[in-house]
Amino acid sequence: MASVPAFDRPTRGSGGLRRALPAWVYQHAELHRLELERILRPSWQIGCHVSSIPRPGDFVTFDLGPDSIVVLRDRDGAVRAFHNVCRHRGARLLDGSGHCAGTVVCPYHGWSYGYDGRLIGVPSRDSFPALDRAEHGLKPVRTEVLLGFVFVCLAGDPPPVRDQWAPFLAELAPYRFEEMVPLTPVSYEEWDVDWKVAMDNYLESYHVPVGHPGLNRMFTPDYDDQRGAPGIARGNSWLREQPSPRLSERCYQRLVGTTVEHLPQDYRRVWRFYSMLPNLGVDVYPELMDFFQVLPRSPGKCVIRYAIFGLPDERPAMHLLRRLSNRINAAVNEEDRRLCERVQRGLASPSYTPGPLSDIETWMTEFHDLLERHIPEVRLPSPPARFA
Repeated sequence: MASVPAFDRPTRGSGGLRRALPAWVYQHAELHRLELERILRPSWQIGCHVSSIPRPGDFVTFDLGPDSIVVLRDRDGAVRAFHNVCRHRGARLLDGSGHCAGTVVCPYHGWSYGYDGRLIGVPSRDSFPALDRAEHGLKPVRTEVLLGFVFVCLAGDPPPVRDQWAPFLAELAPYRFEEMVPLTPVSYEEWDVDWKVAMDNYLESYHVPVGHPGLNRMFTPDYDDQRGAPGIARGNSWLREQPSPRLSERCYQRLVGTTVEHLPQDYRRVWRFYSMLPNLGVDVYPELMDFFQVLPRSPGKCVIRYAIFGLPDERPAMHLLRRLSNRINAAVNEEDRRLCERVQRGLASPSYTPGPLSDIETWMTEFHDLLERHIPEVRLPSPPARFA
């Protein structure tokens, strides 16, 4: 990583209050490039859940900026990941998810690779007289499996995933993530907001009482029960005793305690929200869990990659509970999208100057500190000349 200059910059306003980032950082092409290079590529990203690739040859692809990764199961049952790029002329090998029968075959010229990444077949092999197939296998990507999820890292040397999540593994163990299966396909939703606006929103719950009235009717704010570790934050929202006046919310409150039989009683009353910097959210409910990644698409725009998982359970009561949960969360997600779009539009106003931050927005300030460590220029009131 290239060295970056340090700056004398105020991070606090009058009275010692921490302030938000300047507006320009939420829509700037050069900063977008640096974020991918210095922050996102050297971070752990979820590729898939192990249940999505049960058989040798099963694969899932994951894209991050210009990079594409393929996660697949090899013949020995091991999970591997490779850059999803043919070593001949750079064609993308696979799309989405599916199964490769026997080999991974490039759709352009037919170069074929084994599940271990070795180059196996080259059409018209005699026309490459000096080709050493051993030197042209697929380029591997660092992987780690934790809690049933396959994490991948494209660059750098971040601490192991297990070490980062270690403070939370005991409280997550009763949910049995490893045994879960997908309840929905991986979905993608385009938001007209910068990825950092979306992460700012997820990392603070100061907006919940106003921005999410349904969630606030059902649960206590998660900022009343928080816990953090380097790079990871957790907030707990506890089910209120007072029944909600809304039917679907009230039905959920009534059903969850008796339907979720695999968890201790106190686990049936809590929704847990985890964030792993820079761009991962994990939401854990008694009846299911989800993960989402906020992926930069272009300056001022992002893609939300999202999937839901649960233990196999065909009981009608569990189906109903999950439908209610998904309905409640769909409303929360739409509220977040609208709120973030309002922020993105407001940041475009020349009248905006960074405002003070609440102590409730602690995890958001940790995110801003991460950005500043890797790209010190983000604290400047306007983009530096070299960003032009």
